[in-house]
Amino acid sequence: MSQIISFSADKSFAEGLEGLIEASGYQNRSKFLRDAALYYADLQRRGDIVDMKDDEVVEGHLVIYYQHGIEHKLMEIRHSHSLDITAYSHSCLNHSHTCVDIMHAIGTAAQYRETIEQLQNIPNVDKVTFVSAPMRTDGCC
Repeated sequence: MSQIISFSADKSFAEGLEGLIEASGYQNRSKFLRDAALYYADLQRRGDIVDMKDDEVVEGHLVIYYQHGIEHKLMEIRHSHSLDITAYSHSCLNHSHTCVDIMHAIGTAAQYRETIEQLQNIPNVDKVTFVSAPMRTDGCC
């Protein structure tokens, strides 16, 4: 069941809100504001991976863009048990002439930071991104 929530904002923000929503690809103001609030709350509560306490347990995805020739290094990381890699996928991106591997993992913030640093220092790795899963106290899984 939906509930209407209202808030006040200054004129400048109110005028720019529709542009923010459109630029973000949302077609629904309520969903935009809900997602923005959840993202902001999660960021405020846990921070970015670089700011989290070493022993904070985190689940999410490492996205690695690279050129062929480093697959053996990625396999070593997947089997190192530094992070618990629960799923892995590889794609060749023909338009951008690069490969991308996505690792779904769970581990501590310190383990993630160590793995990200290791990945960033492999020659031919173009970009490493971490996307943390939102934390909930209940839900489907």
